[in-house]
Amino acid sequence: MSTLDHKIDFAVVLTVSKANPNGDPLNGNRPRQNFDGYGEISDVALKRKIRNRLLDMGEAIFVQSNDRKVDSYGSLRERADANPELEKLLKSKNVSSDDFASVACQTWLDVRSFGQVFAFKADKSGSGVSVGVRGPVSIHAATSLAPVDITSTQITKSVNSEPGSSRGSDTMGMKHRVDSGVYVFYGSINTQLAEKTGFTNEDAEKFKEALVTLFENDASSARPEGSMEVRTVYWWKHKSKLGQYSSAKVHRSLQWNKEAASFEEYEFVVQPLDGLEVETLDGR
Repeated sequence: MSTLDHKIDFAVVLTVSKANPNGDPLNGNRPRQNFDGYGEISDVALKRKIRNRLLDMGEAIFVQSNDRKVDSYGSLRERADANPELEKLLKSKNVSSDDFASVACQTWLDVRSFGQVFAFKADKSGSGVSVGVRGPVSIHAATSLAPVDITSTQITKSVNSEPGSSRGSDTMGMKHRVDSGVYVFYGSINTQLAEKTGFTNEDAEKFKEALVTLFENDASSARPEGSMEVRTVYWWKHKSKLGQYSSAKVHRSLQWNKEAASFEEYEFVVQPLDGLEVETLDGR
């Protein structure tokens, strides 16, 4: 497999219909909004979904959520210890940060994509470790193209959790949803950092597939099946490691009409950049 030899920029257009795309725990789990009323999905939430898709695709992932993990490890330290090479390094008195990062990047796709901070305390059998890996893939938070309306619905629990108790006022709750919204997020893949982590051209193709299928196997009470959908992925492959244009200019080349009530009413246009072609993929 060959290390990524060209810069990549990408943009993803997605829609939300009667779902909570990313609840804010500091605001009663209401869908995230900025001060102007535009909806937001954090980059952390997007990376979580990408990791889940890569995990579904059979890739080795280091940061697995408890409800989606495919192994028996209950912590990141346990997952690292299960790797014989990393376990040996962790037990040595002087851990080489470069060696530790190299093994981790070779083992897990999300580490060589997004990077990772390994901060493990020393135990009786060896030394601790504090290693930071910078990944080549950077992702912006998603923002809606227009302010979103949020509907809040009061709900009640119809059964008791414990025997002998009666339902009271504490069984009331709230659910929040975005009625309709079109969101866009951007990202880039840096070749210099790809060389350091070993991120390959093949990894880039897997990453692109994860974006196209981002919401497969992602249903929950807050996001019913079909309520979130990737509509279009725009994928720019530069002809050099540094790229012909800055990521900001490439991202700005994706334009749309400013006033629309639904995805079907938007007209997305990619302004041509000399020598840089865009691959357009429909979501699945």
